[in-house]
Amino acid sequence: MTVRDVMSANVAAVGPDATLKQVAELLGDRGISGVPVVGAGGEVLGVVSEEDIIVKVASHPESAGVFWRLFAPEGIDLDRLAAATAGEAMSSPAVTVDADVSIAEAARLMVEHGVKRLPVLADGRLAGIVTRADVVRAFTRSDNEIWEELRNEVLPRRLWISPGQLAVSVEGGRVTIVGRVDTLTEAELVEAFAWRVPGVVSVDCSGLDWETDDRAARAARPK
Repeated sequence: MTVRDVMSANVAAVGPDATLKQVAELLGDRGISGVPVVGAGGEVLGVVSEEDIIVKVASHPESAGVFWRLFAPEGIDLDRLAAATAGEAMSSPAVTVDADVSIAEAARLMVEHGVKRLPVLADGRLAGIVTRADVVRAFTRSDNEIWEELRNEVLPRRLWISPGQLAVSVEGGRVTIVGRVDTLTEAELVEAFAWRVPGVVSVDCSGLDWETDDRAARAARPK
């Protein structure tokens, strides 16, 4: 299951010359908290969010006049605070994700960068948007859907392991894998890839064995 499977292709976006008033109207109309800023070729230049607008509102009391900078919140970039367009106010470069990567990778990027949404790219151009809510929905998949992905996608297509070689069971999102693979490295990859399947809450590979401890073999080779 990839980002393409859960993203919204009907994505709102603005050009760098859009005014912050226009951005605010778009956010309100669509009920969203941020939009990508795209160039003429569909490339993502950055992201402008409701936070960029809220900070401006909070920093411009009517009585401030020419001294408005004195009222700016501590730590705020004053040049961006003075921005009037999306291109001036946006966060850049944007944290983006490719449409064909796993949902687990999208979730990792959201956590690592503290963002709620990621513009999705296909061939370097904006193709959609994936949000935390999309990731959460993917996590609600049924045991059968998880089993199907492990048996029909992960094992044969990503790890080149025959599905009949291993016994896979899923109950309440808890995955158990039993059987024998060629090497210790293969066994570790089976567990690692199983964890990446959306909806998995635990992985038990204690019943997974291997023919060769390839790590020990590599360590024993003369240098």
